[in-house]
Amino acid sequence: MKDIYQVIDRALLTEKGTRLAEEENKYLFRVNPSANKLEIKEAVEQLFKVKVVSVNTMNRQGKKKRQRTASSGKTADWKRAVVTLAEGNTIDFV
Repeated sequence: MKDIYQVIDRALLTEKGTRLAEEENKYLFRVNPSANKLEIKEAVEQLFKVKVVSVNTMNRQGKKKRQRTASSGKTADWKRAVVTLAEGNTIDFV
């Protein structure tokens, strides 16, 4: 198993993530692209001392970027995890 600090990159604080946290007790994290659902579940449980019910993941494609010149590139691909917590558990990011 990977180190828990290598599995979870950071929490995603977005409008959608805030709504999910308030209404459905789900939290968004940016995770290592090679991490699987079991590793993500164990990392969240150890870091935040909560009970995780389920983990959904999605691979997000990087966006194309272009400079003012002819050169162009792309941002890195990344992976997002939606973690559902058990009833009564919450994560406070403040």
